Amino acid sequence: MMALAGVICEHGAMDRVLQMVSSGSPLEPQIGFSRAIRKGAHVAVAGTAPIGDDGTTVGRGDVYAQTVRCLDIADAALKAAGASLEDVVRTRIMLTDVTRWKEAARAHGERFASVRPACTFIEVSRFIDAEWLVEAELDAILD
Repeated sequence: MMALAGVICEHGAMDRVLQMVSSGSPLEPQIGFSRAIRKGAHVAVAGTAPIGDDGTTVGRGDVYAQTVRCLDIADAALKAAGASLEDVVRTRIMLTDVTRWKEAARAHGERFASVRPACTFIEVSRFIDAEWLVEAELDAILD
């Protein structure tokens, strides 16, 4: 599992404190993004690709395996921000071939069958790495 570190940055009053969760990706500072952001009760997890701890693509050619990896990374980011999969209210599953949505849906259903967040499956033309077949984004709200 990719190491995640929470960094708290304060911007103004206490009601504006942001917690930024990093996956340690060298792209984060280059692009200017965090794996996840928590502001108050809201947590947003950025588009998460199927990247292994060694930096290579997990599950080449396998939408299900890649979706599982994306959700594993997102789950770890949620936990680092003090949230869990049970707090997720919205997911977005982006696929390079939407006709393979059932493979991604199987992995999604294994995690969210009882949570049942709002969910959207979207086809995209490609990702940064041509081996990536899927990315996932999640939004959570803590009680």
